[in-house]
Amino acid sequence: MRKEQDSMGDMLVPDDAYYGAQTQRAVENFPISGIPISKSMIQALGKIKRSAAIVNNELGLLDGERKNAIVQAADEIIEGKFYSQFPIDIYQTGSGTSSNMNCNEILSNRASEIMGGVIGAKDPVHPNDHVNLGQSSNDVIPTAIHIAANTMLEEELLPALQKLADELDKKAIEFSDIVKIGRTHLQDATPITLGQEFSGYTQMVKNGIKRIQNAQGFLSELAIGGTAVGTGINTKAQFGSLVAKEISRFTGISFIEASNHFEAQGAQDAAVETSGALKTIAVSLSKVANDIRWLGSGPRAGLGELILPAVQPGSSIMPGKTNPVICEAMIQGCAQVIGNDMTITIGGQGGVFELNLMLPLIAHNLTNSITILSNSTNIFTEKLITGLKANKEKCAGYIEGSLAMCTSLAPVIGYDKAAQIAYKAFNSGKTVREIAMEDNVLDKDKLDEILDPKSMTMPSK
Repeated sequence: MRKEQDSMGDMLVPDDAYYGAQTQRAVENFPISGIPISKSMIQALGKIKRSAAIVNNELGLLDGERKNAIVQAADEIIEGKFYSQFPIDIYQTGSGTSSNMNCNEILSNRASEIMGGVIGAKDPVHPNDHVNLGQSSNDVIPTAIHIAANTMLEEELLPALQKLADELDKKAIEFSDIVKIGRTHLQDATPITLGQEFSGYTQMVKNGIKRIQNAQGFLSELAIGGTAVGTGINTKAQFGSLVAKEISRFTGISFIEASNHFEAQGAQDAAVETSGALKTIAVSLSKVANDIRWLGSGPRAGLGELILPAVQPGSSIMPGKTNPVICEAMIQGCAQVIGNDMTITIGGQGGVFELNLMLPLIAHNLTNSITILSNSTNIFTEKLITGLKANKEKCAGYIEGSLAMCTSLAPVIGYDKAAQIAYKAFNSGKTVREIAMEDNVLDKDKLDEILDPKSMTMPSK
C-alpha cells in the first residue's frame, strides 16, 4: 500500500492502483451493491477528458506535453485498459463526483507516468489542475450520461432494432398468403393472414426506432461548460461548444453545447424521455415475444400455428421437450427495462435547485436498459425470427371450425340469424358452413363466396 493525501487527509491506496486517495475513500464509503459504473460511462468519461485536454490546449491553458499525455491516457481508458481501476459503487455521491475524480486520478497518474513521473505524486499532471481543468463533476457526469446513452443507441440498439424490423418484414411477406384465425379476448375472431399479423409487429419496431431517434435530439445536448452550477465559472465561454465539437469529431456522432446549462444540470429530462422510449420498445417487444410463444405453443396440445426453432433441450425430466426460451429471455429483459424506467423516473425527480443528485443511478439504469434491449433484440432476431416457420395446415384447420366465420354472413342474412347459426354450430359440433347449408340460408355458390376466408382478410371493394 502507498500513502496518498486528499483534502481530508491521508489514505492508503493499493500499490498497483492508478487511482488515488479520493477514489479509495469512496470505495470505503460506499460498499453497497458491488456494481461499478458501466463500461459505456467509463468510455464517455475518457472521451470528455481527452476532448477537454485538446480544447484547453487550443485555448492556451494547457501545454502540449501534458495535453498529449492526457489524450494518450484517455485513449487507453476508452480502449478498456483501465476498466478494473473504476471500483466505486454506483450508489455513491449523487453528483457522481467520486467517479469523476476516479477518472481524473487515473488519468493524472497514467499521464504523469507517460511523462516520466511517479504514480501518486500528482506531478507533472495534477488530477484537478490539469485533467479536470475547466470542468466540474456537475457538468461532466450529465455530459457522460448523454454521450454514453447516445453512443449506445447509435451503435448498438438502433442497428439491432433495424435488423429485427427487416427480418419481421421478410416474415410478413413470406406469410402473406397464409390465412389463419384472428383472436380477440383469447377467443376466435375473423380470419387474418399471418403476414398481416407480422406486419403489425414490424410496425411496432419501426415506431420504436422513430421514438429513439426523437430522443436523440435532446441527448445530443451536452452540459459541459456549465461547471459548478451552470454559470461556467472557472472556464472559458467557448469551452463547452469547443468540447462538444471535439467529441463529435472523435465519435462521429453529433453533439452540441446545451442551449441552457441550468436545465442541463438541474434536470435529467432527456434521460427520462429516452428511458420512456426504451420502456415503450420493451412493451412492444414483450408483446411480440409473447404472441410468438403462444402461437408456437404445443406442439400437439397448443395453438401450433408457428414452428419455433429449437435451440436447447427444454426439460430435465421430459425427453424431447423444447421450450420458447428465446421468447422468455426477451420477456424477462423487457420486464427489467420497464422496472429501470420507474427507477430513472424517480431519479429524474432528484433535481434539486442547480443539480440532479441521482446521476449515477440514472446512468446505470439507462445504460443497462440499452444493453438489455440491444442484446436481447439481436438474440431474438438471430435465434428465433430468422428461423421461424408457419404451420400452414394448422392455420387453415382452425379457420373452418371457427364460429367467427358467421361474421361475414351477418351483413347478408342479419346479425340475429347469423348468431343463431353460430350457436347451433357450437351446440352441434358442426361448422358454420355445414349449418348454413343444412338450413338452406343461401345457395352453395353464394355461401362459398361469403365464407371464403381469404376475402375476410381485406375490406370489400
